[in-house]
Amino acid sequence: MLKQQLQLKLSQKLSPQQIQLMKLIQMSTLDLEQRIQSEIGENPALEKGMENENDEISSDQFDDYQKDQNINTEDINIDAYLSDDEIPSYRAQANNQSNDEKEKMIPLSGGVSFHQYLEAQLQSLILNDLERPIAEFLIGSIDNSGYLRRTLVDLIDDLAFTQNTVVDEYQLKTVLDKIQSLDPPGVGARSLQECLSIQLSRKETDKPLISLSKKIIDTAFDEFSRKHYKKLQDRFNINEDELRAVFDEISKLNPKPGGALSEGGQNNHIVPDFILTIENGSLNVTLNRRNTPDLRVSNSYKEMLSGYANAPEKNKSMEEAVLFIKQKLDAAKWFIDAIEQRHQTLFLTINAIVEYQKSYFLSGDEEKLKPMILKDIADKIEMDISTVSRVANSKYIDTPYGVKLLKSFFSEGIKKDDGEDVSTIEIKKFLKDLIINENKKKPLTDQIISLLLKEKGYNIARRTVAKYREQLDIPVARLRKSI
Repeated sequence: MLKQQLQLKLSQKLSPQQIQLMKLIQMSTLDLEQRIQSEIGENPALEKGMENENDEISSDQFDDYQKDQNINTEDINIDAYLSDDEIPSYRAQANNQSNDEKEKMIPLSGGVSFHQYLEAQLQSLILNDLERPIAEFLIGSIDNSGYLRRTLVDLIDDLAFTQNTVVDEYQLKTVLDKIQSLDPPGVGARSLQECLSIQLSRKETDKPLISLSKKIIDTAFDEFSRKHYKKLQDRFNINEDELRAVFDEISKLNPKPGGALSEGGQNNHIVPDFILTIENGSLNVTLNRRNTPDLRVSNSYKEMLSGYANAPEKNKSMEEAVLFIKQKLDAAKWFIDAIEQRHQTLFLTINAIVEYQKSYFLSGDEEKLKPMILKDIADKIEMDISTVSRVANSKYIDTPYGVKLLKSFFSEGIKKDDGEDVSTIEIKKFLKDLIINENKKKPLTDQIISLLLKEKGYNIARRTVAKYREQLDIPVARLRKSI
């Protein structure tokens, strides 16, 4: 039996150019710089330099060469192009452009990456023909923090399937021990406990303090990590001063031995998109365009097109050549327009944000940040919320108070007991100050912090305090306790 169903399907189709515009606005400044350089390299009709106003090109005279070039967008999967969930329904007038070419040319601040640094040290190890590929495999399996997160059994299986190398657990452990002898100390550890133990073993273990510290890490790591001071004192028969010395010694160790090198092997330099200055009490915002090249359509290509158009005789090959040239010219003009649209979009957005948070930008006092959501700015500049989101999530502003991510200025708001709207940023700052100034021997619990906040007029529940504390990456009271 056949069944008839009426199905209503709502879908959104965007042109390829609209999709490209949205991709551009989501890129980082350095990625966009690479994109514009790539566009110049791929399209010979696009050049660096100022456009001559007297040298305009009219496409009307070449209508005879315009074949049916309509692009079918039915099969375009929007989700494949957009990284976030929000898809703007307005005209896509968002483009992004790169700024600082020089900064992009610094891929490694330390000269070598973390893994290259480890591989270079292999030359100092005594390894046979079987052990060397195993060592290289283990180094490749170490994460950027310096840890080997996988079990020996899993590593043995991977060696068998990927390297066609069969080893037993003893052989693998032997090579791993050699890897763990490399610098920085603690590299190749499979847990924090093993990482700290390796670092302590590299110190002068004949010293009583080092020996005691290693014993506590090796045999009582759970009590140590949970800061059960009384249990540790009773178990190892030590007084409070001795235990404090142990904690001080262990606190000097590096819990992420690969952290500094791995961060140094990546380009973490932030190139601000905006520059904020204060002159005579007024705020001035400019786009950071110092390394953005001026773009123009190639004069030679326009002349070629004019030459073909004025030719007395036209054949099939000439028509194909003209079509190719026009496609390149159209692409160049679209890209130049897109760059300008990007600048306009960013300028409108940042000015709206600065105006909304004027009190903060004039003083630098985070307590003066007003509650602000994406919709506030979107309504102000008459754009879609998703566009503001793309700008705020990936753009930075250089202020007299440091380089700030635009996203950090957005926050929800709550009402104080007196009816005043305050930003959650202000509440988090007050919470952080409370924890910084607390008695470390009796740290404040979330419940006590909630009561202190209520005394200041912030009606915040204990669960909300816990949420804000976690967002600030602050541990619970028990883990903040010190001797």
